[in-house]
Amino acid sequence: MPYVRRDLMGRIESVHRTSSPDVVEYLDTSNAELQAFLRDEFGPADTAPGSTELLVVVEEVLRLFLAKGLLSVDELSHDAQVAWSTVLEAHAPRNVPNFSASGFVEIIDDSAFGGLPDPKTTKR
Repeated sequence: MPYVRRDLMGRIESVHRTSSPDVVEYLDTSNAELQAFLRDEFGPADTAPGSTELLVVVEEVLRLFLAKGLLSVDELSHDAQVAWSTVLEAHAPRNVPNFSASGFVEIIDDSAFGGLPDPKTTKR
């Protein structure tokens, strides 16, 4: 979805899930004309009070379950996996350079060791 059929004036007449001989034009769901048609036909999208806040909580709970290993993304349905990857992409930082793999598996942070003895001055 969505495929649209247009009238003789070129306006969207109907929206369909699949194409057919008389319905061949595909529009992205973000298309302004399609959104205006759907808003005119069905009214603005209603959201239940507090639904946005609830989604934030559910997203955070899912992140915690995944981080603690209580749940694997592979255990989610295909639709949920696709939706989750969309959420991750939407929250991903923009304009961050992609670094190629350096070949190092780990980088050791030695700042916690304090002052290590200088090998040049230490006697064995």
